[in-house]
Amino acid sequence: MSQNPTKHTKVLIIGSGPAGYTAAVYAARAMLNPILVHGSEPGGQLTTTTDVENFPGFAEVIQGPWLMDQMKEQAKAVGTEMIEDHISNVNLKTSPFEATGDSGQKYTADSIIISTGAQARWLNLDSEQEFRGFGVSACATCDGFFFKNKEVAVVGGGNAAVEEAMFLTKFASKVKLIHRRDSLRAEKMLQKKLMENKKIEIVWDSVVEDVLGDKDPKNVKGIKIKNVKTNETKELKLDGVFIAIGHDPATQLFKDQLEMDKEGYLITKADSTETNVPGVFAAGDVKDKIFRQAVTAAGMGCMAALEAEKHLSHN
Repeated sequence: MSQNPTKHTKVLIIGSGPAGYTAAVYAARAMLNPILVHGSEPGGQLTTTTDVENFPGFAEVIQGPWLMDQMKEQAKAVGTEMIEDHISNVNLKTSPFEATGDSGQKYTADSIIISTGAQARWLNLDSEQEFRGFGVSACATCDGFFFKNKEVAVVGGGNAAVEEAMFLTKFASKVKLIHRRDSLRAEKMLQKKLMENKKIEIVWDSVVEDVLGDKDPKNVKGIKIKNVKTNETKELKLDGVFIAIGHDPATQLFKDQLEMDKEGYLITKADSTETNVPGVFAAGDVKDKIFRQAVTAAGMGCMAALEAEKHLSHN
């Protein structure tokens, strides 16, 4: 079989999800005929979320996977070419830029929008994965609302964990912060606020061994924790568990080609999505570790497409 000829595009969008799809909508409507390359399970983190109540425009609760499907269809309808492939190699030093997929397909592009996103780190327990979306979450701002007057746990000890615990006290009656060490890594100011909050109890030197719950209907009933110093285990009754041990941005592909921070998030110019390579833009959770919302990712996708259009018209 002969190798597919190289596909050239003015705008190559790598990654799906709110940022990639919104960038595609704007780029397609600007007549740039974008190509969006997505993996075998497009839609990003929202495809693992069930009820979405905070995406503007929907008075009724909507489903995360449905929202992503709609965005994908919208991008297609206005003229985006969607390709299922996994970009395994990019060269940002050439003009046009070059990318290669696992399929062997080569792509060249006058501009690139990176929207490869990030993934929450999980504890990797079978029970945790089983109850994901049914009481186990990695996003307090997404799901805290569903735990009004209930008891929840947050797992972690950094800024994110402390912020999630504080945020959850708006809804939950009790928040237990489970940390494997005997001191927190979070900033001192945050720790002080945490300690002053009557609704929060810190469980030191402990790791989660299992998430407990009912199978039908699926819901979390508690967790089993182990004290790492004494090795004793106990069960805590809870309605929800929030995992806050960090996120990993999907940026391996761009190592040594684009500027990133020490955690691997792409760095862009202030008030812009442009990376340190002109013509290469980054939108969504691949560069944003502060807000991490579908609506902010979509906003950045729009910015990236408009900036790419401007870049192309000037060059």
